[in-house]
Amino acid sequence: MRNCFSTVVLAAALAASAAAQPTPPWSRGANNPAGDRGFVFQVPDVDNVPDLHGDPCDARLVLFVGGNQFMVLPGLVAAFERSHPDLKGRIFYETLPPGILRKQLSSGGRLTLGNLTIHAPADVYEAGARVLSEMERDGLVSNTVRYASNQLEIMVRAGNPRRIRSLRDLASPDIRLSMPNPEWEGVARQIAASLERSGGPDLLKAVMETKVRQGSTWLTQIHHRQTPMRILDGVADAGVTWASEVRFQQKTGNPIAGVAIPADQNTTAIYSAGVLRDAPHPDAARAWVKFLASPEAQAVYREYGFGPATGTPEGGQP
Repeated sequence: MRNCFSTVVLAAALAASAAAQPTPPWSRGANNPAGDRGFVFQVPDVDNVPDLHGDPCDARLVLFVGGNQFMVLPGLVAAFERSHPDLKGRIFYETLPPGILRKQLSSGGRLTLGNLTIHAPADVYEAGARVLSEMERDGLVSNTVRYASNQLEIMVRAGNPRRIRSLRDLASPDIRLSMPNPEWEGVARQIAASLERSGGPDLLKAVMETKVRQGSTWLTQIHHRQTPMRILDGVADAGVTWASEVRFQQKTGNPIAGVAIPADQNTTAIYSAGVLRDAPHPDAARAWVKFLASPEAQAVYREYGFGPATGTPEGGQP
């Protein structure tokens, strides 16, 4: 077994992904086989790692997947393992923002969380189609496959107590927003495009510059986790997310609702996956990428409102 830990000062932090998160519930360590989890330890808001899944030690397939797809991965992994039983319990995946994953890729797969450093060289990278096309052109990935699409929605608390009806309403100084940081969260580019379509450069500046300075727009580090939590905790009124994230919160029973964005203002993301040039497990990686386009995998994506991978991607992701 290879030593995947560069530094282990607080090893219990990794096991936290297998425990339940009180608000909201995440994937509950769904791809860690029962009996293989060891001692489960979690302190809410101190030691919990909702975007690292499984055991990186001696993994035979390592996936770096853009975080807004976190809700489909447990079902995808389970389906993939049924046809690849030799990989059962040997798949490790991360669902961090794609820009953060790119930084981890450039660090050779090393990631430090507090006092814990893991070393997980990736086999597959999944993000926006434009980014994968550029990486394929540069020889960084191969075997790329486009497999799903998504559109934006305004996430609000159930009942929409602030009566938010459109993107223009987000400019109001008394509407508290949770929005992605453009530095590393690719969805920020698509949101910017939609804000400009709705209200021009003035709306974009009001939401992502003026309100940031004033403190009524808060920029996230992990948008797909922090925005619903801030809305549920009552410290944010709304945030623009992918429609699939609204569907997930509703399916899990959280008091979250979505405000639709008209088609002429919305922005489409198309997701793509590729086998990384230095993938430690290229055969398993190619099998996974091919699997993403299969009817079985597509059914999992449709369950959460993802669309087909057709059309032209807009906005791009870092």
